[in-house]
Amino acid sequence: MIVGLDHIGLYVRNLATSVADISQLLGHAPTWRGTIGEYRHAWFQLSNIAVDVITPEGNGPEAQRTREYLDKHGEGIWGIGFAVRDLEEARRVLMRRGLDVLEPGLTRSINESGEKRDWRIAMARRASTGGLTTFFVEQAVKEADAPAAANGTVAGLDHVVINTANTDRAAAIYGARLGLDLRLDRSNPEWGSRLQFFRCGNAIVEVGSKIDSEPDGKPDRFGGLAWRLRDASSAHARLAAAGFDVSELRSGRKPGTRVFTVRSRTANVPTLMLEAADLI
Repeated sequence: MIVGLDHIGLYVRNLATSVADISQLLGHAPTWRGTIGEYRHAWFQLSNIAVDVITPEGNGPEAQRTREYLDKHGEGIWGIGFAVRDLEEARRVLMRRGLDVLEPGLTRSINESGEKRDWRIAMARRASTGGLTTFFVEQAVKEADAPAAANGTVAGLDHVVINTANTDRAAAIYGARLGLDLRLDRSNPEWGSRLQFFRCGNAIVEVGSKIDSEPDGKPDRFGGLAWRLRDASSAHARLAAAGFDVSELRSGRKPGTRVFTVRSRTANVPTLMLEAADLI
């Protein structure tokens, strides 16, 4: 039913600044820019996901609500979209599994030349998704639109991190309701955390919790993004030269991986760069 991650939406205050930063971070320019209602956005298509960078425009009610959201929560990830082949069928199955999914609607983006792009999207109510903005897009991941990845640029998404205080609820949402494949469930006292890894197409949804946390009714939170690299050394040198605040290049937790953290100009998204031969 779910064939992968379609895109992740970011809310930002200044589109031009954020697009410049994310272009350098990923090593790719946007593949589309347009306007959707009271929003302007830039779309970065990668091999297994897209990043949609969005800012409110004008003084309409939706734009004002988004500015209030930004004032309260700051910039960062606002939602995650899963790709499906048949939106009506996916909605029917998800509703039967206990997810509250709204009727599909059409989202249309128009660029400066008047060209249009349409997405059919069905939003899920946050009360049934652990509090996160989650939606479903009738559109397979468009790998053909993705620019070719060079050694020092991002090849695709390795995993998106979701933080929870209720691992049973998360397992029910991502495993039982969304039907994602739970590949690994691991606790490590040294890290003080329990991690669940759900395969979603050619990426991973990683759900993390503290080992000693008690389940509560608080909403889950987006934790961050881990991007896949062909060559971590080249990417590290490229970003450091561009003025990004980057950590040292180090061995990752998984044997055979090399990682570093990007600590600035990420639209307030915790960001890990990861070089590895496989996903998990």
